[in-house]
Amino acid sequence: MNILLIGSGGREHALAWAIANSPLCDKLFCAPGNPGIDQIARVIDLSITDHPAVIDFCQREKIDLVVVGPEGPLVAGLGDDLRAAGIKVFGPSKFAAQLEGSKGFTKDICAKYDIATAAYGRFRDKAAALAYLDAQGAPIVIKADGLAAGKGVTVAMDIAEARAAVEDIFSGKFGGAECVIEEFLEGEEASFFVLTDGTHALPLATAQDHKRVGDGDTGPNTGGMGAYSPAPCMTQALCDETLEKIVKPTIRALSDMGHPYVGVLYAGLILTRQGPKLIEYNARFGDPEAQVLMMRLKDDLVTLLLASCDGTLGKMSARWFDDVALTVVMCAKGYPGEVIKGTEIRGLEGAAAMEGVEIFHAGTASKDGKIVANGGRVLSVTARGRTVQEAQARAYAAVDRIDWPEGFCRRDIGWRAIEKENSR
Repeated sequence: MNILLIGSGGREHALAWAIANSPLCDKLFCAPGNPGIDQIARVIDLSITDHPAVIDFCQREKIDLVVVGPEGPLVAGLGDDLRAAGIKVFGPSKFAAQLEGSKGFTKDICAKYDIATAAYGRFRDKAAALAYLDAQGAPIVIKADGLAAGKGVTVAMDIAEARAAVEDIFSGKFGGAECVIEEFLEGEEASFFVLTDGTHALPLATAQDHKRVGDGDTGPNTGGMGAYSPAPCMTQALCDETLEKIVKPTIRALSDMGHPYVGVLYAGLILTRQGPKLIEYNARFGDPEAQVLMMRLKDDLVTLLLASCDGTLGKMSARWFDDVALTVVMCAKGYPGEVIKGTEIRGLEGAAAMEGVEIFHAGTASKDGKIVANGGRVLSVTARGRTVQEAQARAYAAVDRIDWPEGFCRRDIGWRAIEKENSR
């Protein structure tokens, strides 16, 4: 098969790594890609926002499957345009991708289908949103309605912080002028992934990530500073409950609307005393969660993606290595604010040569034969181990082999899971 992968981040490098290892893959192309992906696929200079150009490339190169990595092209309807041209696509339609593209859309589905989630209000008027805040009090959660690269959520512990978050949203900071205000829920967060063909749901693995920039889960939210899989808090009973009470009703809702969801559905959960509740959906693999999932997947990824596209997931299963996988995200100093690009990164080959370690590129570029930083989140240093502690030790040993003074990372990824391991 000839396969085109859309995207350029650490998630896409991990997906490319898994796809390239499939016996079904003859040629793997990636647009726009990154220097890490360039080592295992043919990176194409192709604008992924130019849908006719993507279609023309697929027809010219006889592409059998397009895998859309990031959420932006999905929300923009790339999958719809490719399908209309007769090209097989892994990823939901523009309508179905609203599960990620509009938090209000998702909350309204939860209300209609009795899916457990936080109580909420949806606002297009700033004055009404501020009045709702004053009536509800703090702590409270404020979310920009649209895509915000993981940075449009504020967990406000006081009303002043909450009002400032609403002001930011209605100032256009996140590109829109609509917000969802949610009840603050207490509990541990976890991520639950399924593949779906619009009818069947195939559970994948669980994971937990660290969204805040600082050690001890402090500081502002980011796109993700690290993750590990499986999530120790997600028992089989909790996975079953999430599948039956949250994920399957959502798949049924999209089918009822006439827009069956085809792709990966990523449920961000909070485990409350009343059971798992939905925080939000993502319409693609997580980043950095994809990195740890791909490290643990025992079965052929391409076979599973094709089954999603072809409506045959009901006949499939997915097997996983028992090992834990853990990834540490290395960022350019200043992230999640302004960062300096172009600084050289050395020592990658030595780090990647370590046993059980893979280095997935994200915000990198190649300049004069050197790898340089080209974004905020730059590398995902990923390792497998028999325990969380062993995987963490391997990942940080690899981090310490990378020579990049202008970069930083958290030094405590997996700390909660390690505490649980040590208390057994």
